[in-house]
Amino acid sequence: MASSDFSSLPAPSLEKQFGEFRTHLEQSGTLRDRIRTVVSEIESTTRLMYASVLLVHHSRPTPELLEKAKTQIDVLKEKYKQLADILGGCPGQYYRYHGDWKSETQTVVSVLTFMHWLETGKLLEHKEAEEKLGLNGPEEFSLDVEDYLVGVCFMSNELPRYVVNQVTAGDYDCPRKVLKFLTELHAAFRMLNLRNDFLRKKFDGMKYDLRKVEEVYYDVKIRGLTPNGESIADKGTERQS
Repeated sequence: MASSDFSSLPAPSLEKQFGEFRTHLEQSGTLRDRIRTVVSEIESTTRLMYASVLLVHHSRPTPELLEKAKTQIDVLKEKYKQLADILGGCPGQYYRYHGDWKSETQTVVSVLTFMHWLETGKLLEHKEAEEKLGLNGPEEFSLDVEDYLVGVCFMSNELPRYVVNQVTAGDYDCPRKVLKFLTELHAAFRMLNLRNDFLRKKFDGMKYDLRKVEEVYYDVKIRGLTPNGESIADKGTERQS
């Protein structure tokens, strides 16, 4: 047979090259396994935080929920330190492996920014988010700007639901506050030239969040409801009596 005229072994030059490839792939696979173990722990910790924070939609006391969620921030900081240590042995390889924790980090930012907004009514800035996660050092490992922006967009998705539930609970001033915040945030995003398709789609979703909050705000306004739960007509009647 013709095949008997050829050796089943690769040429020495190919054998050397593909042997190096095998070693490289094995090392990369081992590194990815280590990264994924830590990322899985980040995901579990974030899930615990999210479960606590989402109870605000059920009119649970906000300070109590936030304090419970905050206990996990130091855990997240430690996990990101572990990731930084793993990547420290591979200088210049940050963006090669970045995709392994990108989605989880976007969720982390979403939870942290929502918590911060519930506490202060303001946006958690990129630098502040880095500090919370211990990513503000001189090392290559940091909080990617696009991950931060996507996380902020995810956070805005929670606000329409929050507004509806707060109005149902009798907080008729909440739509005004959220509308002001979202309007300013939307205007800030419009300053950006978004070339990342996924980020641009998430920003488009923010427009719908803004529209939903506007609808609730104008509905409350049309009904003449005041922050203390009374209608303007009722207050007028009280003054006349």
